[in-house]
Amino acid sequence: MIVTAIQLHPIKALDALRVEFARVLPSGALEFDRRWAMVDARGRFVNGKNRAEIYAIRAVYDLTAREVALDGDVFSLDRQGPAIAHWFSERLGEPVECRENAEVGFPDDLDSPGPTFVSSPSLRQVAAWFSLDEAEVRRRFRTNIEFDAPEPFWEDRLSGASFRVGDVEVHAVNPCQRCVVPSRDARTGAQDAGFQKRFAELRQAQLPAFAPRAGFDHFYRFAANTRIGSGEAGKTLRVGDSVIFP
Repeated sequence: MIVTAIQLHPIKALDALRVEFARVLPSGALEFDRRWAMVDARGRFVNGKNRAEIYAIRAVYDLTAREVALDGDVFSLDRQGPAIAHWFSERLGEPVECRENAEVGFPDDLDSPGPTFVSSPSLRQVAAWFSLDEAEVRRRFRTNIEFDAPEPFWEDRLSGASFRVGDVEVHAVNPCQRCVVPSRDARTGAQDAGFQKRFAELRQAQLPAFAPRAGFDHFYRFAANTRIGSGEAGKTLRVGDSVIFP
């Protein structure tokens, strides 16, 4: 098995950036993943869970220049945080702040800030369940590392175990609990009625025999949450790396 794709989300809740490699930080997070985030006056992250306007915003990144184009307006990620916040404030109709965390980013799961892993057959299976194309499934579930595998949901067998990707040791913690975001069109925010309930029903019905049942207190879970130890800091995950599971 090999890594077939790596996705980063430099600004939390916005579009992904496909990259050929990503460096591991001492925290176990990937460099530039969810490094920046918009926060409202109540201290809440601005994301697709609470602001429908987010879905229509297109972000295109140039990490070499450390720039982002927001619907075509180009900003320096290093120098123009206040200008980015002003742009979002105008779009959302309320004041927001642009925050940066270069050490761990702003992951949803602070206990498992490592990259999320999913197999390509799993994405294809979910696409078939809901008559979506694979690209849309990728946009909705926002995973970091995609790898080939012999069957759908192969990543479930990683739960609670350590494995290697290239020369990086990774520990899989549990199947990732999902939020409302995957139930919405990634470009428009339109809700797919009954998505979460149907996903859980299908996931339970097709749960592989090798999946650890203890990791499923409910079945609206998809992809693997991970941790990477500080001793792996500075190493690089690359497209084409072997995924080695004992």
